[in-house]
Amino acid sequence: MSKTGSLMKKEENETSRASFATISRATISRLTRLRWTSWFLLLAILFFAALRFRLRDAPLERDEGEYAYAGQLILKGIPPYQQAYNMKLPGTYAAYALVLAIFGQSSAGIHLGLIFINAATSLLVFGIAKNLFGNRCAAFAGVSYAALSASPALFGIAGHATHFVVIAAAAGLLLLLHAVENGRATLLLASGLCLGLAFLMKQPGIFFCAFGLLYLIYREWTATLPWKAMATHSSILAAGMALPFALTCLVLYWMGVFRSFWFWTFSYARAYGGIVTLHEGLHELQNSGAPIFTENAGFYLLAALGFVLLFRDVRARRHWLFIAGLLIFSFAAVSAGLFFRPHYFILLLPAMSLLVGIAVETTTQALETQGLGTFVVAIPAVVFGLAFFLSVFEARSILLAPDSVTACRRLYRGNPFPEARQLAELLKTSSPPDARIAVFGSEPEIFFYAQRRSATGYIYMYSLMEDQAFATQMQQQMINEVTASHPEFAVFVDDGLSWLFRPGQSREAFLRWIQQFLNAGYEQIDHIDIHSETLAGTTPRLYLYRRKPN
Repeated sequence: MSKTGSLMKKEENETSRASFATISRATISRLTRLRWTSWFLLLAILFFAALRFRLRDAPLERDEGEYAYAGQLILKGIPPYQQAYNMKLPGTYAAYALVLAIFGQSSAGIHLGLIFINAATSLLVFGIAKNLFGNRCAAFAGVSYAALSASPALFGIAGHATHFVVIAAAAGLLLLLHAVENGRATLLLASGLCLGLAFLMKQPGIFFCAFGLLYLIYREWTATLPWKAMATHSSILAAGMALPFALTCLVLYWMGVFRSFWFWTFSYARAYGGIVTLHEGLHELQNSGAPIFTENAGFYLLAALGFVLLFRDVRARRHWLFIAGLLIFSFAAVSAGLFFRPHYFILLLPAMSLLVGIAVETTTQALETQGLGTFVVAIPAVVFGLAFFLSVFEARSILLAPDSVTACRRLYRGNPFPEARQLAELLKTSSPPDARIAVFGSEPEIFFYAQRRSATGYIYMYSLMEDQAFATQMQQQMINEVTASHPEFAVFVDDGLSWLFRPGQSREAFLRWIQQFLNAGYEQIDHIDIHSETLAGTTPRLYLYRRKPN
């Protein structure tokens, strides 16, 4: 290299180092200018991200397996409802496909994606609280969401559809608050699109759409806007909400699966929603609600205080309708169908987190106005810190488990999620890539791990065991599909948690067919014991079968 070239290279290196130093100083300068509230939220997000990261390789549970398998099929160009049936709307399937494409097709990749989704949702809750009540309330609300959404009692460390509903709904509501302030049509449309995506993630998201529309109408009515302007703004918001679903219907129609999509997400979903009686629903609410409250009692007591102060404190009362309305509509979303699964309560967390923030903010302000000392003024923050600590302490057996499999076993006692991954590895190594597999049980994660396709679109047995109008029809359709595909391998899950058996002759006939099908054409080649306490001397197992030679 010439002397001139060496000098030029040296100058380039020095310029590069100077630029890096300038960027670093600018970054450090921006970080040092952050308010304590931003640091507080950032540290909480990083803390729970670290806990989640430790458990990122936890075996997928059933819902995650369903979403992952559907997302995997989407990446292969196969639309939802063609080779995997379920009543959920396809938004979460598409979201999983995106997560898999970015972070990889593994349980670790899925849970890594969830870390970013959870962090973003915490920031959105922060933004909503800041818009309504200021920075301090926002910090405590955002930290509350980060803590509550990681709660094992809510199955918060799993990638449920409710996480995706909440992030879309929170984004839509934050945009709506800004749109109400300045009346910009583009913000209204963007808000509607986000709220529409919340519905597309899962049907209960429709309650956030209803809340957003009613809140907009109320705010503009109290601001005495002309009727024409109110109608225009409401129409823009409603159009934004409808657009994601309308486009989805068009795409699914073009791909030839609209009829199947409509049956599963509306016809069957309506029948499914009528299975549980009010008495059963209230019993389920008690069973699910008790451990959720116990694990996070401090947060929920603060939220109850925040709800009281929402009506008693003059400053908080300005936004009582937004908070109370969000709480009511969120609970309606949780209550859809009266099933009250633990992860459904994730839909309540933005409202609960805002109430916690209100409790800390209003009590701190009250102490400040009385001119009391710093230590007294800090009491609400100390109480919040105690609630935070107790929440993590109660969840320590899961969040601080020595490894991800142990955490999974402790959280989903008796469910065969680690064993399903083991079996899938056997299938992956002993079958050709184009092999079809019939799984008689509700473990769709097997298809995802093995990267093999199901012999039938029925990836759950639950719908076939339910007391609903389509059960017999579904059983026959599954029989036809399995018989026609003549799968190379079959799995039988001998575990009631994978079936949720209900009494009835149609169930017995279907189970007899499965036994005859396996006995006639398949041989058992392996089995895996499910890690569970034995009941009446029996051990639940996963049985693996291979088709007999002709």
